[in-house]
Formats: sequence, C-alpha cells, structure tokens
Amino acid sequence: MRTLFKRFLPNREIILHNRYLAPFATTLLHPRLWHLNRRSAAGAMAVGLFCGLIPGPLQMLGASICAVLFRINLPLALIVTFYTNPLTIVPLYVLAYEFGKGVLGGNNGGFSAPPEMHTGLIAWSEALTDWMAGLGAPLALGLLLLASTLALTGYGLTRLVWRFYLVRAWRRRRWR
Repeated sequence: MRTLFKRFLPNREIILHNRYLAPFATTLLHPRLWHLNRRSAAGAMAVGLFCGLIPGPLQMLGASICAVLFRINLPLALIVTFYTNPLTIVPLYVLAYEFGKGVLGGNNGGFSAPPEMHTGLIAWSEALTDWMAGLGAPLALGLLLLASTLALTGYGLTRLVWRFYLVRAWRRRRWR
C-alpha cells in the first residue's frame, strides 16, 4: 500500500527547492509529515476530508496546518481536499444544509434557489441578504457535522482497508 501511495505523492525535496516554502522548511521537513504508514494515512484522510469542506480557498491551508499540528502525512492530506471541486461543492453544501436543518429542526421546505434579479439592484440585494441569512445557522452546523462525519468515516475506512491489505499480504507470504 505504501508503494502505491508513494508513487503519486510528491517528495520532500520539492520543499527544499521552492523559494516560497523555504522559510517554513524546518517545520515542513519534519520526518513524520512525510512518513507514510497506516496511522498517518488514516489521519491524513480524516484531515483532508474535514478541511475539504472549509469554505473558500482556505482548504489546503487548513489541511496543511492540521497536518503539521497532528504530525500526519502532509501530501496525502492536501491531495484529499480535492474531493471538493466545482462539480461536487454544490451537492455537498446542499447536503450540509439539509443535515443542519434536520438537526436544528427547521421548517420542511427544501433548499431554495437564490432570488432572481428581475426587480431592481437594491431590492435584489436585500432579498439575497435575507436568503443568505436564512441559510446561515443550518449551513454552518451542517458543514461542521458533515465534515466530522466524513472525517470519521474516512479515518475508519482507511484503517480498515489498510488492515485488510496487511492481513492479505501476511496470508500470501505464509502461503508461499
């Protein structure tokens, strides 16, 4: 499993030659950030899945900070954040909104579309502000709950798959 991941992950020498990352080289070159085992891979999956739902372009920054704090595999945590992309972000946010609304016990209406701009700019901006304020609490709670659920599921599945792979390799070795 390790050789499979190492084939796709960048190595730590890239940081040594990158002039923008050179000031952080002592922190980013810690051996545990680049070591790949079942604990670091499972932790990286959890961090990547959790930080992938951070709004805006801060997903990779959040994943790298968490990877440094928890000393898990940095490249894998960064790569896993790519599960949110322009095709998947809207369904994930709708799911998070519905999840949060279900927990908060909101009304039975579904995720409504934003208001259309057929009146005036001022009236439309007021309607848009009201629409976004109505999404606030359910969306924030839903994002936190969905990110936590995805992180726990990713951690557990990674540990389970890695364990399955190890047991299978042990049995093959014993059989040979």
